[in-house]
Amino acid sequence: MTIKLYNTKTRQKEVFKPIVDGKASMYVCGPTVYERAHLGNARPVLVFDMLYRLLRHEYGAENVKYVRNFTDVDDKINARAAQTGRPISEITDETIGWFLDDMGALGALEPTDMPRATEYIAPMIAMIEDLIAKGHAYAAEGHVLFKVRSYKDYGKLSGRSVDDMIAGARVEVAPYKEDPMDFVLWKPSSDDLPGWDSPWGRGRPGWHIECSAMAYELLGAAFDIHGGGNDLTFPHHENEIAQSKCAGHDFANVWMHNEMLQVEGKKMSKSLGNFFTVRDLLDQGVPGEVIRFVMLSTHYRKPMDWTEKKRDEAEKTLGDWVKATDGVVPSLPDKGVVAAISDDLNTAGAITRLHELSKSGDKATLKASIHFLGIDIDKFAKEQSILSSIEEGLKTAPIVEALEIELKKARLEKNFARADEIRDGFKNAGLTITYDSDGGITFKREANFDPTKLEALK
Repeated sequence: MTIKLYNTKTRQKEVFKPIVDGKASMYVCGPTVYERAHLGNARPVLVFDMLYRLLRHEYGAENVKYVRNFTDVDDKINARAAQTGRPISEITDETIGWFLDDMGALGALEPTDMPRATEYIAPMIAMIEDLIAKGHAYAAEGHVLFKVRSYKDYGKLSGRSVDDMIAGARVEVAPYKEDPMDFVLWKPSSDDLPGWDSPWGRGRPGWHIECSAMAYELLGAAFDIHGGGNDLTFPHHENEIAQSKCAGHDFANVWMHNEMLQVEGKKMSKSLGNFFTVRDLLDQGVPGEVIRFVMLSTHYRKPMDWTEKKRDEAEKTLGDWVKATDGVVPSLPDKGVVAAISDDLNTAGAITRLHELSKSGDKATLKASIHFLGIDIDKFAKEQSILSSIEEGLKTAPIVEALEIELKKARLEKNFARADEIRDGFKNAGLTITYDSDGGITFKREANFDPTKLEALK
């Protein structure tokens, strides 16, 4: 199957030809580990998980190397440690565990390599020394900075000139910089901050150098694909290219970037009250398969809008597919589904094809094709079956039944204070309720359901 991918570098869709025939290599920028991954963080994970699955399908799992890093040395991590009084290693270890658990719940395969920045300080120092020796970097006041104007192609990935960048960007002006656009490769560390010995004194690396060094160590001087969110195009990826090229590395052939995520048509923001983590959704009872389905329903180069309507529609569709594939042994993925994914990860087109397959009666191909998209339909079916039986049991549980009767009575008597108290108590216990038009009550059990909390309502 011919694979075509949109290359940000050339701004066109190209036939993918790996550097080494029959093998594929990919580097994707991973998270800075100091807090839970929010829904937007999950988008690049799922986009490049889909690409990883496609490459494994095409070349065999043993012939695909996928590297995704963890940034575990960063000022945000330092600030979190200072704020909480916890050791940095404890925070980063915990956050990495959270990240892998949450992404695993969305069906994401773990990459072949998941390096931590702190494990590659020596290669970063070696690369910085090489850049200084070649005249592309300089030391000043305990810092080392990259000379942006020493790399003539700087700005080609993002399509900007250096002068335009200076005019339109917030550039740190520091007395030790030769040029406002020069960026930090190494910076000094005080005694209370993480630091490593270097030729320029005790310090820590800048953000950009870690990916160049780790990609070189794990994938070599040239590799096939580099991916990440489009918010990384500038300055992070632009700086990675400059460093690596000036160090004499060919670096990545294909650059891929996913668009950002919105919630109900607006940018996700804590100030708007529409910010939530992947774990928030999972704990609210949203299945990981539903989250994945919604994410894949939009092409990766288009803005992704998470809405409650899409969530409900995804859950219904997956429910229909459970019925269609119950007890079926999967065969091979449908060629049309594979062709859609091979065309620049056209996941929306693949899902359209799955709808067609669900009506065709070819249940074995449908199930295999659902699995090809990374959706574990059997796991979803099992979880839904368990939830249904629990919810059915809740209707006959004495305390729930008693409180339901009291809630109806309070509403009829317009005792809204008591009705609200019971409603809020149900919610606190992990039971969401909705009122039917005939006065009935429907319960939905969330993942955090704790029936003991209902005792306080008696």
